[in-house]
Amino acid sequence: MRTLGYAAYDETSPLAPFPFERRALRCDDVALEVQYCGICHTDLHLARNAWKDWGPTNYPCVPGHEIVGKVVEVGSDVTRHAIGDLVAVGTMVDSCGECDQCRHGHEQMCCEYPTITYNVVDRIDGSPTYGGFSRHLVTREDFVLKLPIGLDAARAAPLLCAGITVYSPLRHYGVGPGSRVAVAGIGGLGHLAVRFAAALGAHVTVITRTASKAAEASALGADAVLISTSDEAMTAAASSFDVIIDTIPVQHDITPYARLLDIDGTLVIVGQLGSMEGFDTLPLLTGRRKITGSPAGGLAQTQEMLDFCARAGVLPDTETVAMHEVNEAFDRLERGDVRYRFVIDMADLTAA
Repeated sequence: MRTLGYAAYDETSPLAPFPFERRALRCDDVALEVQYCGICHTDLHLARNAWKDWGPTNYPCVPGHEIVGKVVEVGSDVTRHAIGDLVAVGTMVDSCGECDQCRHGHEQMCCEYPTITYNVVDRIDGSPTYGGFSRHLVTREDFVLKLPIGLDAARAAPLLCAGITVYSPLRHYGVGPGSRVAVAGIGGLGHLAVRFAAALGAHVTVITRTASKAAEASALGADAVLISTSDEAMTAAASSFDVIIDTIPVQHDITPYARLLDIDGTLVIVGQLGSMEGFDTLPLLTGRRKITGSPAGGLAQTQEMLDFCARAGVLPDTETVAMHEVNEAFDRLERGDVRYRFVIDMADLTAA
């Protein structure tokens, strides 16, 4: 399938048009025409080879792993999707399907490592995977999710990465009515964590450095704001949360947040990827508190999240850009100049 995308050709050049060939459909494959694709910080990092110490970017690199589109072709054995269906694809397009993690619905933690939507190779034929900054996508049927009726396709794309990244730990740690949840940081992840926790029935507090965020937090559904720079406020809030979702995307001291957890409480790191400052173990030992991390969710849980969003009316705040504006969006994302997620409308690319 001949298609067109936008690719990073090296770590310094702007993304530019990239004609390429999608692999032919296998019997269990689905091809979709991409209508919307979210822009994630991961896209920016990989395009610019920012994570080369962990694994270099393979150029040309077509980013994009928050994908909403319409099915345009199906393989001979496909039963879950039909031509014309509105569907979604997230951070992975395949996994081994046989390890304990895959069999228990945790494909995102496949023991053989899942096939990521871009910047790796197909596990069957070794061809490079290219992401959703493109006119078409081809992937295994099992990794294509149904977009529920009533969910706004133009805003839904960031749910496929940012959304499931915060929804998964909230569900895993049993957040519901009566839960006391704090969210550290209001951004692409944080604003969705607040909305999900509130929709699940929790009492939600936003932890932020400035009181000026109070109105913003309230508009997202938070019940309270805790000012992290106030020693008095932080001391008063000790032992008051069951779950803290830490979305802060840079190195920071987590000791003050650990002290906010009640006995058996859990601090979940989903923001910073990489090294962190050391922390005081005393709050952990004296309160049986836990510090952990969480990746995106598996396929069943991601579908559950999409269905929940349709029922509860949970959507990210987004700004829509055209495909040819992606480099400007990357620059603004690096400056933090977006509230809270960019979504690419692929209309100009599909018409090209």
